[in-house]
Parts: sequence; C-alpha cells; structure tokens
Amino acid sequence: MLRFVTIRVLSALPVLFVLSVVTFAIIQAPPGDYGDYIRSQLINQGGASIEQAEAQAEAWREARGFNDPIPVQYARWLTGIVTRGDFGHSFFYNKPVGDVVAERLPRTILLALTCHILASILGITLGIVAATRQYSWVDTLFSFISFLGMTIPRFLLALIILYILAFKLNVQELGSFFSPRYGGAPWSWGKFVDLVKHVWPVVAIATFGGLAYNMRVMRSNLLDTLNAQYVETARAKGLSEGAVVLKHAVPNALHPLVAYQGVVLPYMLTGEIEVAIVFSLATVGPAIVGSMNRGDVYVTATFMLVLAATLIIGNIIADFLLALLDPRVRLGGAAE
Repeated sequence: MLRFVTIRVLSALPVLFVLSVVTFAIIQAPPGDYGDYIRSQLINQGGASIEQAEAQAEAWREARGFNDPIPVQYARWLTGIVTRGDFGHSFFYNKPVGDVVAERLPRTILLALTCHILASILGITLGIVAATRQYSWVDTLFSFISFLGMTIPRFLLALIILYILAFKLNVQELGSFFSPRYGGAPWSWGKFVDLVKHVWPVVAIATFGGLAYNMRVMRSNLLDTLNAQYVETARAKGLSEGAVVLKHAVPNALHPLVAYQGVVLPYMLTGEIEVAIVFSLATVGPAIVGSMNRGDVYVTATFMLVLAATLIIGNIIADFLLALLDPRVRLGGAAE
C-alpha cells in the first residue's frame, strides 16, 4: 500500500509543475498588470498627470522585475516557492501572499468540506431511497430535485437567494461571517449559531449541486446492482430486503462515488467560490477576482495553483480509498 501511494504522489508532481506553468502563462496573457492599477489610482485619486503616473508605474515595474520576460518571472516565482516557501508579495494587500492564503484558504476548505459531507450523506441516502422505490412518486420527486441541482447555475441561485434575503426579508449583515458583537469574541455556542446564520446560504447552495450528483449516481448504480445475480442469491437465502440492500448492494454501488471523490473537493471549492463571490465573503473567491482585476499576479497564481493541487490531492485520496475497497486496484498499482 505504501508503494502504491508513493507512486501516485510522485506521478502527481510533474502534473502539478505543468499546471503551474499553464496557470502562470494564462494569468500573464491579458494585457495590464498592477502597474496599470497604480497609474489609474495616481490619476484618479492622486491628481497626477498621465505622464507622471505612467513614469511612476514604469519605475514600479522595473524595480519589481515586471519588465522581465514571462519565463524569467515564472522561474523567479517557482524558485521562491521551492527554496524558501515564498509565494511572492501581494501588492494590493501589502503582505506576503502566503499570509493572504493562510487567512482565506482554511475558511474556504472548511466550508467546502462541510458542503461535501452534507452532500454525500444526503445524496447517498436519497439515492438509496429513490432506487428502492423506483418509478414511485418519491423517485419522481427526487429525480426532479436532482435535475434542478445539476442544471441551475450556482451563481444564479446565489443571486436569487441574495435578492430574497436583502430586498424581501430585509436581512442585515450579509457578506460577513459573524455579527459585530461576535467578531473578536472567543468561541462559544452563541458564536457558532451566529456563524451558521451567516453562512447557511453558501453551504446550502454549494451542497445542492453535490447532493444532486451523488443522488443521481447512487440511484443509477444501485438499480444496476439490485439486479445482479449475487443479490438475487441473497434474496433466495431468505435475507430481508433491508439486509440485501444495505449489506450486499449498497457497498458495491459505492465504488463510482468513491472515484468521484477525486474531483469533489475542487468541485465543492469552486461552488463555494462562486457563491462567496456573490455574497462577498472573505474567502478565496473574492480574493481571486480582486487580484485579477488589479493585476496582483502572485496572489492569483498562488490561489489557482492551490486549487489545482486540491484536484491532485483529491485524486490521490480517491485512489487510496479505491485501493482499500478493491485489492485489484492496489495490486495493479504495485505492479507498475
């Protein structure tokens, strides 16, 4: 098993390197950089002339190496990461990029994992119920819910809920994690309840899409498994239908869902990011959008690299879980 996991981790390193190259190139492709943001600020708020603002922006680019070729800039950024753990400096936040990531990424991952756990539990449970009641009104209702969850864009659903909360229900303090009185307070039950009151729209919307996928896949796989010969044999032995479903059919129907864990973490992260942008929560999403608008390239590149790394980590976890469930996967990995 250790050799299997080691091979998977080592094979992921070249993929991560290629993703870092592609990410950095895409971010640098559009015209403009943080020097342009400085120039616009000097003109609009500092009262500088166009020539003065352009001269200061050009001096800023030269001092920080932004006039160097893109491969040189990438090599400098990657060398800092590998040798010093330095992801660069955020020009807008005026702090190391690592600090910006450390402030926002844990909240994002915690919300994404919460959505993933809820989506898995609810989706698998509803999928089992739908499969065991095929063509009933329950199956039809759950299939309709699954269809909505997989087709409605999450940002659109977030806009609808935001409109209802802000303009119809007059809910205040949107776009924050806590009420002002709980902002710097130590953790307590009251603070936890206040957190739930503020983040439930993000959790509900991001969970909805994952729930729909889990429910649809579980229903389809379980229907196929229930018709398998070994399930009919279990029924012939006199086992109750509940025992047949839970002990024999469900474990085998879970294999594709385990493989799905390879993409579920980045899927939940992107879902949280989309909704957090709409609700302006201080997570990864608004930071990515803001850094892209201002040309704060090292922040954007680092966040995109982190999201790419979550996809790789998710696939490694999925391989590990599949190896535990199915020895053939583990033996195949050992034979490489």
